[in-house]
Amino acid sequence: MNTSTPLDTLIELAREARDQAAQMLASERRNQNQLNEQLTLLNNYRLEYASRLQELLHSGIEPATLHNYQQFLSSLDASIARAYQAINQQQQRVISSQKNWQQQQRKLSSYTTLNNRRADEATRQMLRNEQRQNDELTTNAFARKSKRGFTP
Repeated sequence: MNTSTPLDTLIELAREARDQAAQMLASERRNQNQLNEQLTLLNNYRLEYASRLQELLHSGIEPATLHNYQQFLSSLDASIARAYQAINQQQQRVISSQKNWQQQQRKLSSYTTLNNRRADEATRQMLRNEQRQNDELTTNAFARKSKRGFTP
C-alpha cells in the first residue's frame, strides 16, 4: 500500500522545479555559447577587414574608399562592443539561473532527507513494535508453561 503524503507531494513539486531550473540553466548556457561564437566571428571578420585595409593602404587607396573602410570598421567595433555587453548580461543570467538551480536542488535535498529520516524512524518503530510483540509472545508462552508446571 503506497499512499502519497504531503511530503511526497512537496518532493515531487521540488523535483519539477529543480528540473525546470536545470532546463533554464542549460538554455542560458546555450545562449551564452552562441553569443561567444558570434563575438568570435565578429572579431575574426574585423581582423580580416583591417588586414585588407592595411594591404590597400600599402598599395594605395582612394580617400572615399578609405573613409568607407574606416566607417565599416567603426561599425564593426560598435557591434563588437554590443556583443561584449550582451555576453556580460548573458553571464549574469547564467549566474542567476545557476543560483536558482542550486536553490531548487537544496530544497529537494532537504525534503528528501526529511522523508528518509521519517522512513527510517517508521522502520525503527516497526522493529520496536515487532520486538515488543515477540517479547510478549515469549513472556506469555513462558507464563503458560509456568502455569502448567513446566520450568525451563
